[in-house]
Amino acid sequence: MKQREGARPPGMADVARVAGVSAQTVSRALAGHPNVQDATRAKVLAAVEQLGYRKNTAAGTLSSGRSRTIGVVTLQTGFFARTALTVGVERAARDAGYAVSTATTASLDPASVEDALLRLADQQVEGVVLAVPLIRVSRRIEQLTAAVPTVAVDGSRTPATDIVAVDQSGAARLAVNHLLDLGHATVWHVAGPGEWLDAASRSRGWRAALDAAGASVPPELAGDWSPDSGYRAGLILGRIPEVTAVFVASDEMAFGVIRALRELGRRVPEDISVVGVDDIALAAYCSPPLTTVAQPFDRMGALAVAHLLRHVAEPAAPPAPVSVEPALVVRSSTAPVRGS
Repeated sequence: MKQREGARPPGMADVARVAGVSAQTVSRALAGHPNVQDATRAKVLAAVEQLGYRKNTAAGTLSSGRSRTIGVVTLQTGFFARTALTVGVERAARDAGYAVSTATTASLDPASVEDALLRLADQQVEGVVLAVPLIRVSRRIEQLTAAVPTVAVDGSRTPATDIVAVDQSGAARLAVNHLLDLGHATVWHVAGPGEWLDAASRSRGWRAALDAAGASVPPELAGDWSPDSGYRAGLILGRIPEVTAVFVASDEMAFGVIRALRELGRRVPEDISVVGVDDIALAAYCSPPLTTVAQPFDRMGALAVAHLLRHVAEPAAPPAPVSVEPALVVRSSTAPVRGS
């Protein structure tokens, strides 16, 4: 069947229609899943040949049964944590003999996430690491993550998705308890964007730690992960005399907070102690070096790949969620409250 000039190229739905199967079955057949019957796989291959649907790639994958490729869905951003996690996945995949194909999404809107998942499905990836939080899960996302083994690393999931995630609430409790142990009466918080599950979990952990200690809970300041948003929050915090300790939801925002405090004449840590989250490479070279809660990005990548390859090998295996404990790294941006 020749494609008419100007017509759209054939898609997975067209292959499904011609083969007389569901789109999910086409996806599984193209991914080389062992639970697809030979007769069904043959019908899909025939439809691929007839339509010219990614003819060479699809046929090559079907003949070998493997693409040896893992997909990663991530947000279009320059923030270090996103990049570090992707690097961790790539390193672990390479060590396991797999290539990595990355599909970025411009937003967290379900339609944008669906598009990224479809692009990876078209490449016949054997599994997907979902490195974006699913604020809302559409039926299409549920279908796509059911068709291709998927591991989420931001704490969000669909019924078929496995989870490998850092205990973000625990990260906040580590930071807050460290500051309370230094004698600070309470801890202020610069939060990440509310639509991010990581940010929401850190805010809950901050509040829970203060409640457990019987400390007052100050108003929360909102950021967007950027140093600029931290700087704006720091200009507010630096003008509040009773502020002596701040937990910031990312290192990059913490850099902005510290700069604003310095410009206002508030010393860190003599006047105000600051703790971040992530332990990015620059944290140790901040002035002063930043106390932070480290996220084990390499270990997260290795665990995500290991779980994904288990599901590739055993598609019927039930999800086995894993929560990774963060670690506090104490540097010079925190100190006992003055007079304690």
